[in-house]
Amino acid sequence: MKSSEKKSTDQSFKNAIKLFFIVFLIWGIYRALFRFPAEIEELVFKPLIWLVPTFYFLKKENAKLASIGFNSKNLLQSLYLGIGLGMIFGVIAYLTNIVKYGGDSTLSGFGFDQNSLLIALGISLVTAFSEETLFRGYLLTRFAQGLKNSGAAIVLTTTCWVMIHLPILFFVNNLGFEDIIGRSLLTAAFGFGSATIFARTQNIAAPILLSIFWSWPILLFR
Repeated sequence: MKSSEKKSTDQSFKNAIKLFFIVFLIWGIYRALFRFPAEIEELVFKPLIWLVPTFYFLKKENAKLASIGFNSKNLLQSLYLGIGLGMIFGVIAYLTNIVKYGGDSTLSGFGFDQNSLLIALGISLVTAFSEETLFRGYLLTRFAQGLKNSGAAIVLTTTCWVMIHLPILFFVNNLGFEDIIGRSLLTAAFGFGSATIFARTQNIAAPILLSIFWSWPILLFR
């Protein structure tokens, strides 16, 4: 029985490695060759490229959604941590925008009318769902099972999280070396925090909320 469980765990770890590199390769090619409006990218292409392979591997393992954090476990704690830490990360994102734009942060093109706010909220929600389901829900849980060490799994997941954001920095934003390092450090800080609270709660609600609070200052201010 133990041998069978170990084999299953090892296979899940290998699946996680395969899944990451499949998504990394396809997403990197997409970023290098195509440009679409943010709404199309986040609502259509990201779910297709990030979620479809994730659910394929989930089905291949005969695993339930609960195995990637879709459950009621520690729900109140997840909401508390997601909102509380999310507000902290949101302030950090806002201050980063102020520094980026020379001490001045103005409202972006989304505006504050009802339709624009709903669109922005919808984009951030779908983006958070896609990203957290893949990275914190699937990859982190499988890395933790395979490595038998949550700390090492968090570091590995955070490394993958930084890597998946490199294509946009190189191919879309065309940033210099120093800017790429700075952005990567911020991305790593968020990824580490998100992975840590998921490892603590085992509930996907916490990192999804954290991601939404992180993205809103970026959406609303420029």
